[in-house]
Amino acid sequence: MKSSLTCGFIGLGLIGGSIAKALRKFHPDYRLIGYDIQSESTALAVKEGVLDIALSEINETFSGCDYIFLCAPVSFNDENLLKLKKFITPECLLTDVGSVKTDIHKHIEELGLGRQFIGGHPMAGSERTGYINSKAILLENAYYILTPTEEVSKEKLDEYRELAASLGAIPLILSYEQHDYVTAAVSHLPHVIASSLVNLIREEDTDSGIMKMIAAGGFKDITRIASSSPAMWQQICQTNADNIVSLLDNYMASLQKVKENIQNCRADEIYSFFNDARSYRDSFIDASSGPIKNSYEVSIEIADEPGTLSSVAALLADHHISIKNIGILHNRESRDGALRIEFYDQESIDGAKKILESKGYIISVVS
Repeated sequence: MKSSLTCGFIGLGLIGGSIAKALRKFHPDYRLIGYDIQSESTALAVKEGVLDIALSEINETFSGCDYIFLCAPVSFNDENLLKLKKFITPECLLTDVGSVKTDIHKHIEELGLGRQFIGGHPMAGSERTGYINSKAILLENAYYILTPTEEVSKEKLDEYRELAASLGAIPLILSYEQHDYVTAAVSHLPHVIASSLVNLIREEDTDSGIMKMIAAGGFKDITRIASSSPAMWQQICQTNADNIVSLLDNYMASLQKVKENIQNCRADEIYSFFNDARSYRDSFIDASSGPIKNSYEVSIEIADEPGTLSSVAALLADHHISIKNIGILHNRESRDGALRIEFYDQESIDGAKKILESKGYIISVVS
């Protein structure tokens, strides 16, 4: 990998900002330039030392780029590519960060830019949006899917894969068609389902809001992604409709089968339904991807009374273990323990577990 590169950004929101911050962290000598319709974002990035240059428009400054990351909303890709085409050199590699790849690959093919494009999708995110919420560690241990065109050279692909890995991500090469079907299954469909569950409770709740009141347990956990940007998910559903609809058909058929088994009290089938899901879910690897990042959490059996939280926090502080978040759970449905503590890394969670168990606390690692 080259020791000196110039990287340009079109759009500097959550993902673009996080890539820029990761580049600055791991490759401090790289030259980073950026344009965003929200000039406040690029101005802040310059102030923080992330960008070297903030641009007010897409212009000839991008002609010096080795990489250009298209990080604006996907609906702007066509327009931005048209502006960029007259400035970029043949050596420049174009990439994007969108959750759907078919549309951008078609734009690239129409513009004759296939020799210098590799689609990119860092499968990392947050319910929060914008540059203000970006962070370099967002890419850590996240799958970074690369979708090369048929025309792009192996050398460019190898260089991009090495660059993604250098930021702490896990590169994975797929065709753009395979990418769109896989992400429809593991990302797009779950967002549709989570939002539909939330809307179901909204519609079925009592006037006094009892369902909403007690939804702080497991229901809140499994629907957390419903808090993501509606504008972004509107675009994803419009650009990956065929795959999402196909998987929705399969999902609704499976729900119908579950409904029939419950309706007819088929005990063996009901047991298998939950057992198969549990076994497959427990086989998942721990690489963080998607909007729900790996969390390093433990739950602790304690009494919900004054002083217990502070005593645990003090014990960990005495052993120089930093806490990211801590709180007592007043609603314990679907959870073990009454205290939940989140740490920054696996080393901290291992140390905390050893210390707390030595003092008689019952600890469960949250998966």
